[in-house]
Amino acid sequence: MTDVLKAIIRDKIDAVKALKATSESREFSARIADMPPTRGFAAALQKASAQGYGLIAEFKRASPSRGVINAHAKPETIAPSYEAGGATCLSVLTDETYFHGHLEDMITARAATMLPVLRKDFTVDPIQIFEARAHGADAILLILSALDDSQANELEDAALSCGLDVLIETHDAEEIERALNLRSPMIGINNRNLRTMTTDLATGETLMRGIPSDRIAIAESGLRSGDDLARMARAGARCFLIGEFLMEQDDIAMATSTLLSNPLPANWEDMG
Repeated sequence: MTDVLKAIIRDKIDAVKALKATSESREFSARIADMPPTRGFAAALQKASAQGYGLIAEFKRASPSRGVINAHAKPETIAPSYEAGGATCLSVLTDETYFHGHLEDMITARAATMLPVLRKDFTVDPIQIFEARAHGADAILLILSALDDSQANELEDAALSCGLDVLIETHDAEEIERALNLRSPMIGINNRNLRTMTTDLATGETLMRGIPSDRIAIAESGLRSGDDLARMARAGARCFLIGEFLMEQDDIAMATSTLLSNPLPANWEDMG
């Protein structure tokens, strides 16, 4: 675990303690019991990737590696633009300290579209999962670099128990092997090296081949063009998580549509 990730996790553990002390946290179970079914995050990606590309378009204002990306971004504006551009799902950063996000961003984004929404945060305790579900999330993220196997299993069980899909994020071959021992079909490969914070698409090209066809392989970080998506698709991905590039654009709907305009044919290996 890098120093940055360690700092984030330390702060998140403190935030969890504060959350557990609130009266609201004691109401999550009752609220979840009355919630309608989720929108089906993994199912939406599976369907989209069978026909072309599945895109998780991400709302984030800033990140530790990049700094401020779009300080004044509004989820009620950007989420519909992603949907209009053909995105399959949304990811919304809810970490305040390091990403300038908030849980309210996820609530607002989900209300503004019909797309399934991932609460993207640093999950270290089941209470965060129950909070996410109680506020309308359809999926949550587990980062294996921040969790041991026991923690990952506990958190996955908590998510599945309340109907949430789980995106398992990996960064190397060892983490992919750990992800394959979990039940969730979605496995993301982050092209960003957490130690150096540099991004290299060759990481995804190499690691993608370790994900079997019965899982949903998702390429993350550093994707900025249709050529980048095709490069990852040739390695085995049909789904992608893209945030920074899209959040920089003046016309987000058009940029999203352009990225998705030329999906790699399913039978590309047989062509030519």
